[in-house]
Amino acid sequence: MGVGVSAIDMKDALGNIDQWITSDQRQYVCVCPVHAVMEGFRSPELKRIINAAGMATPDGMPIVWLSRLSGRRNVRRVYGPDLMLAEMARSASTGHTHFLYGGRPGVVERLAERMEHTFGGVRIVGTFTPPMGRVEDLCSDEAADAINQTDPDIVWVGIGSPKQELWMSLMRPRLQARVLIGVGAAFDFHSGLVRQAPRLIQRSGFEWLFRLVQDPRRLWRRYLVANTRFLFEIALQGAGLRRYRL
Repeated sequence: MGVGVSAIDMKDALGNIDQWITSDQRQYVCVCPVHAVMEGFRSPELKRIINAAGMATPDGMPIVWLSRLSGRRNVRRVYGPDLMLAEMARSASTGHTHFLYGGRPGVVERLAERMEHTFGGVRIVGTFTPPMGRVEDLCSDEAADAINQTDPDIVWVGIGSPKQELWMSLMRPRLQARVLIGVGAAFDFHSGLVRQAPRLIQRSGFEWLFRLVQDPRRLWRRYLVANTRFLFEIALQGAGLRRYRL
């Protein structure tokens, strides 16, 4: 559908992050479940942002299954919340430093405390809770200064999609951090504010239904309408009736 998703697994994702930090590159990472693909399908600007990312991870099981059907047998799910935990665990030995940007008041402080407790030796060098507002307003000198003063290797961005992708694209030239990673609901999950779906449900591809039951008023359009449209468009592409270029 014109949205590029990296043919990777978790080991590849962590290796890419290591390489960028070691070589002092400046990259950002988008996670791509069906919702992100559909947002990119509808928005040329968001599609451009995802396709310009250093890595766009196969975040949802439907994306993984489609990747394998297209011949990429190595692809495994690189789920945003899991990527965050895996990198935090790795950082205890690599020394990578982290900044947490996003969440509601009190969330990032609680998240930082949990990460430091769970992964002994990991360094959370700063946190920032942005105000509510347009993404253009969030791309402020205050935010850039707060992040740059701590000089982190990785900035984790949890302000929801597609706002976090737009924010990373706009802020990338202003930040010294080597890697920006948008992880959406990971902040709420790992701070304990929102219950995460059990692993069996995650692997089955029905995590969307678990989340829909938790918050139907906010998520019904995202999952019921968008998922149906996704299946329709993928069927047309698979049949050769529609073609897309990256």
